[in-house]
Amino acid sequence: MTKRANAINLQIDPAYRRHVAPKLLQSAAQQALQHQQAKGQVQLTIVITDDERIQTLNRQYRRVDAPTDVLAFANAETAETFVAAPDEPAYLGDVIISYPRAEAQAQAAGHPLKAELQLLVVHGVLHLLGHDHATPAQKRKMWAAQAEILNPVDNMSRALNQE
Repeated sequence: MTKRANAINLQIDPAYRRHVAPKLLQSAAQQALQHQQAKGQVQLTIVITDDERIQTLNRQYRRVDAPTDVLAFANAETAETFVAAPDEPAYLGDVIISYPRAEAQAQAAGHPLKAELQLLVVHGVLHLLGHDHATPAQKRKMWAAQAEILNPVDNMSRALNQE
């Protein structure tokens, strides 16, 4: 039986489609899943949207009435007790990214927008996989994972070792 690939779905608001490289985002999500050794095949959705939509979600689900850069909504049914259909990947959840926040953060940090979008995808996927940064120890662990996932030298080494 051949191993099926993870299903990484993208929803990009029309205003941002020409500025976003879908394969780059899918690759970042896939790298995070591989790095964290996600069990079995999974499915997730990445949404690129505006500040207004993300602020609405932030207010509704986190009770914070402000835009943010990324939100992650894990599917509660992917807990260990959930049994997925044998031919379908388990639905991991949704990563929602504010394009305007990503653009502003990239400019402030002095790096390309594509790098910021990759970081936000990886950050969101790590949240879906159970990472958090509420305590200093959790933050160190999550930031270390992000750095390993986004380090091109490490990624190349990992790819060569899998051949």
